[in-house]
Amino acid sequence: MLVLAVAVALAACSTAEGSNARAPVSIKEPSGAPSCTATSKLIPSCGAWWGIAPEVFTGAPLEHALHGAEARMGAAADVVHVYHRGSELFPTEAEVRLARDPARPRLLMINWKPSLSRTWAEIAEGKLDDRIDRLAQYLRRTFPERFFLTLHHEPENDVDPSSGSGMRATDYAAMYRHVVLRLRDQGVKNAVMVMTYMGAPNWAAQPWFEDLYPGDDVVDWVAMDPYADHRVDDFEGLVNKTRKEYPDWPGFYRWMQARFPGKPVMVAEWGVFERADDRSFKRAFFESVRRQIKRYPQIKALLYFDSPHAPRGDTSFDTGTSAERAFTELARDPYFRATPVPRP
Repeated sequence: MLVLAVAVALAACSTAEGSNARAPVSIKEPSGAPSCTATSKLIPSCGAWWGIAPEVFTGAPLEHALHGAEARMGAAADVVHVYHRGSELFPTEAEVRLARDPARPRLLMINWKPSLSRTWAEIAEGKLDDRIDRLAQYLRRTFPERFFLTLHHEPENDVDPSSGSGMRATDYAAMYRHVVLRLRDQGVKNAVMVMTYMGAPNWAAQPWFEDLYPGDDVVDWVAMDPYADHRVDDFEGLVNKTRKEYPDWPGFYRWMQARFPGKPVMVAEWGVFERADDRSFKRAFFESVRRQIKRYPQIKALLYFDSPHAPRGDTSFDTGTSAERAFTELARDPYFRATPVPRP
């Protein structure tokens, strides 16, 4: 499964030291005082953040992976997406270095699954409070900068609607609320909270789907994790997936516009799989993103999932010269370069 496999691989990468990290890519920053800025909730006033989960499943330590991905795409990332599980403390030393890079700071999107053994209901009841408090103490001591935090992302396929399972959609919402409020009570005020959905119509059609949402007071951004499979041809099809089996589902971006009109949308993971029968598909897809992104002004962050060994295929952006060129042009587009990352 993509969710679990990603967590395992990137958690390992994110704890590694950067002694063998590649040199960062040289990117010329705009001169003069910026006219576009980020709000306290890290919403860019112009354009959208450009981010990446770099070189996943390659075994490369995080700094090495990020610098390698930036060199390959010829552009710096605004946001780096990292994954943690259980009792791990975050951000790691490597993640802090990337966030505080004096030449090119990055925002952290930290993806945390608080437990692999406790149910959502147990977490909501306080069974992991010691772990949450330990993390809060670490964050207060280590990292006062603002960062994105999502909890147990893509919960849809972990829902067990049976009574007493502890993994119902309402249990997820209660877990999310409890963790956020506990962190805040313990003094963590710098976490910008993201609620991350899978972005698939089959899950959105479930009767419990709306029960997943924890509440506006504990969610700052909403996110989706769509991938371009054989049924997706362009960016519109990616962010607004529909299926004939679910005629009432309008697509995720349209649903988010209606359901969360005041919240920024993050595409927290997106990837384009290889097509054996169409080697030009990635190039064409990346070109469609560049053409169409401005049609979706509520999307304020686009974070690519870069992996040669993703469970469902190769999402590396540079599997061909034309794809690499199109991705570089996309990464360098002024729309993603309009708002500078806030410096620590």
